[in-house]
Amino acid sequence: GLTTKIHALVDARGRPIRLKLTAGQAHDGRSAADMFATLAPGQVLLADRAYDSDALHDEMAARGVIANIRLMPTR
Repeated sequence: GLTTKIHALVDARGRPIRLKLTAGQAHDGRSAADMFATLAPGQVLLADRAYDSDALHDEMAARGVIANIRLMPTR
């Protein structure tokens, strides 16, 4: 059946900064991309492989954010 995903952006101590609900079938990277606007240069984005994309890596690098995202096995 249909499900729901919870995307959470948290600080280094696990405290929530932003939360977002999306449809379970929605692409994680595209659905949560607007959540990363609060990241500043020098910060680290630690994300699940579902967020792995060239576009996200490029955007984070251009903004000076270190993207630590496990690569998808098909890449």
